[in-house]
Formats: sequence, C-alpha cells, structure tokens
Amino acid sequence: MSRMCELSGKRVQTGNNVSHSNIRTKRLFRPNLRKVRLISDSLGRTVSFRIAMSTLRSVDHREGLDNYLLKARDTELSTKARRLKAEIKKKQAETAAASA
Repeated sequence: MSRMCELSGKRVQTGNNVSHSNIRTKRLFRPNLRKVRLISDSLGRTVSFRIAMSTLRSVDHREGLDNYLLKARDTELSTKARRLKAEIKKKQAETAAASA
C-alpha cells in the first residue's frame, strides 16, 4: 500500500536534515495517514479511506465528504474516490430531477 492520501494526493516528500554545522543528510517527510470512515450525506452510508489528518480538517472545513469531493480535482483523487464522486453526482442529479 502506497503512502499516499486517497483524497488530497499527498505523498512522501524528500528533503535534507541540516545540522548546526550545515551538514546535509537525506530524509523523508511522510504524511500523517490514518484510516478513517467518513459519512456521505447524499448516499447515506459510510466510506473508509486512508487519508492525511490535514485532509480530514479540510473535509470538516468544507462541511462534509460530499462537498469536498465535488470541489476536488480528479487528478489528485484515488480511483475509489473518483468512483464515489461520480456516485454522488448521479445521486444529486436524481434528487434534483425528482424535486423539480
């Protein structure tokens, strides 16, 4: 399993540790990934994702998983998240057509 956030696309980054004497050694910056279950309001079910905790704050800021996915670019989403986004769009289109 890759160390990548399924919603934001955050990956492992490389950089340097720099000591007081300015000696540089390679290091990795890993995203803080956790497995969480998020609720989709329009679908009415929970979905499990492996996401970064900073992304979880972004999901809360956008007031839910559905809004986050609808505003997110497809290039940074995993295939599982892209499928869920398509399901949400379809469900919202059905409810809009039924209410109109």
